[in-house]
Amino acid sequence: MKLIQLPTQAFEERLKQEIEENPALDIGKDQSDSFDEDLSNEFDETGTEKIEAEDINIDEYLSDDEIPNYKTQANNYSADDEEKNIPYAAGTSFHQSLKNQLNTFRLNEEEFAIAEFLVGSIDDSGYIRREIIDLVDDLAFTANVFTTEEKVISVLKKAVHNLDPLGVGARDLKECLTIQLKAKDKTKIRSLAIDILETAFDHFVKKHYNKLQEKFHISKEELKEVNVEISKLNPKPGSSYAGNNKIAEQIVPDFSVKIIDGELDLTLNSRNAPELHVSSEYNNMLKGYKESNIKTKSQKDAVFFIKQKLDAAKWFIDAIKQRQQTLLVTMNTIMHYQYDYFLTGDERKLKPMILKDIADKINMDISTVSRVANSKYVATPYGTKLIKEFFSESMKNDQGEDVSTREIKKILETVIAEENKKKPLTDEKLAGILKEKGYPIARRTVAKYREQLDLPVARLRKEI
Repeated sequence: MKLIQLPTQAFEERLKQEIEENPALDIGKDQSDSFDEDLSNEFDETGTEKIEAEDINIDEYLSDDEIPNYKTQANNYSADDEEKNIPYAAGTSFHQSLKNQLNTFRLNEEEFAIAEFLVGSIDDSGYIRREIIDLVDDLAFTANVFTTEEKVISVLKKAVHNLDPLGVGARDLKECLTIQLKAKDKTKIRSLAIDILETAFDHFVKKHYNKLQEKFHISKEELKEVNVEISKLNPKPGSSYAGNNKIAEQIVPDFSVKIIDGELDLTLNSRNAPELHVSSEYNNMLKGYKESNIKTKSQKDAVFFIKQKLDAAKWFIDAIKQRQQTLLVTMNTIMHYQYDYFLTGDERKLKPMILKDIADKINMDISTVSRVANSKYVATPYGTKLIKEFFSESMKNDQGEDVSTREIKKILETVIAEENKKKPLTDEKLAGILKEKGYPIARRTVAKYREQLDLPVARLRKEI
């Protein structure tokens, strides 16, 4: 069950760990010696030996008279396949880049220590989220620098706020945007934008445009220019850094669905189907013991050790085989359940589907299906998708038919995208439109779906 829930990359790490810990396991396609026979349990429940070394049938572990079962399983791997891994350059990290820039400022020893500490407190978005008083305490306890809030704020404005990218080290969004505006050449609109951010930030973020026009005695056109100027700024300066210290994550699809001659074709990523066998060194050790005329105590101990490792290897290979079968059976059932979607890519054709629907069809526990769906990806002609996205609850339309909530969300998203942004639709009006389209749902349900789609309320969708 633990192996099933691992996505491809994590599974490869687990496989690597097992190979490192169990020298009897080896991976590759060029090994002829392998083991396949059922291994008799030669130890009792407490692990106590029940037989003598001479009684171990070495041939059971060295059998090469037939191809092992696990090698006959389709692994979707061809000798011509290329491993196309994307390389990532190990550049300078975000924080290291900021620290390097500090060397260009004229700072005394204390100021440099404070500036370096402040840079270390910047999060990945480029903000300092902690209170200045807390930073003062930390400087004293961890860096042995005793200073004041005023001094820390002075260094923050003098050095950190002038680092590239502009806006890093800000304590909130207002300060971040203001820093960027003040660094630009002064114009009437930019000065007005700074004034609005510093004195009427709440009105601006809540899009109370009429109040802003009254407060600053400006026209709608001037306010529109201010809006355009501010929209050019970066609200998360840290994320714009190309050498960000985040690990570049590459999604490796666990499955691939293709359309071949109008039919769906499912394959399991070959990296999920490794070829494992007994290491040649272990084979040679067993052969040496079998052919030896004199059995020493050290040789007997070695045979018992090898036997334990081979048992563990056999178990691990069986577990991997079960993992492959479970993944394929589950995904194949999901693919056929959502056949119309995989054939067309139209999300409106996604049928209502819950974990129990799939679990019942494959006669497995719901938790097993959940483990397969939760962290696995499938490459489709329409992009790489997270499998759990194909699951959704059902609702009845005005004709009494079960429809997927995903279908309703897609229609809701389309309606909001096509609305007049000067007069965005309220949740009440959205509910009315959906009702007209045959989906009678309540306003609060519309609000819930809108939030799940990460779409703001009507007032915050308003444009000038």
